Amino acid sequence: MKVAVIGATRGIGLELVRAALADGHEVTALVRDPASLAEKSPRLRIVKGSAEDATAVANVVEGQDVVCDTLGTRNVTGEVRLFSNAAEKLAAALQPDQLLITVTGIGAGDSKGHGGFLYDKVFMPLVLRRMYADKDRQEAIIRNRVARWIIVRPGFLTNGPRTGKVRAVTDLRGVTGNKISRADVAEFILAQAKSPEFIGKTPLLISPISR
Repeated sequence: MKVAVIGATRGIGLELVRAALADGHEVTALVRDPASLAEKSPRLRIVKGSAEDATAVANVVEGQDVVCDTLGTRNVTGEVRLFSNAAEKLAAALQPDQLLITVTGIGAGDSKGHGGFLYDKVFMPLVLRRMYADKDRQEAIIRNRVARWIIVRPGFLTNGPRTGKVRAVTDLRGVTGNKISRADVAEFILAQAKSPEFIGKTPLLISPISR
């Protein structure tokens, strides 16, 4: 399988690159600085460019079976347009038979209000408001303009090990997000890339102890 990863140098994207290579797949990674991606493999193709550049995105998307958008940002003070700009470029480049798997997060779309009191009432409005406004724009572009998509909304991310224990929840009644490792999120994405079960859905990923 040919898998493209956008946002491959850290976090979920880096974990996904490692998992896909270990599973024997061909991986194409879009990165701003190729030197920042330490992974090496004959099956890893690195493309230098920005997720907001139409030419770079089209180059990465071409010929892929699955495209995974795992972009993140440390910008929590200024206006954020990274996610929606990248979604626009992806929507224009993807073919109808290609699958897009995008990571947004808890607080996007109808997962808003499922993060617990401090997250929902304090952290989200004071710190993450601009970021999640753009994630909402990103999700709307994907829903309206991409033929085959899965939007993955992880709970609270950690750098813990892969456990293989993930709940993917689409009925959020009574559910509050909890901690989940980036490695577990990457494993879920790879599993969906190989055998998609959530096309056209927005699963919230949490650990099994949450209800």
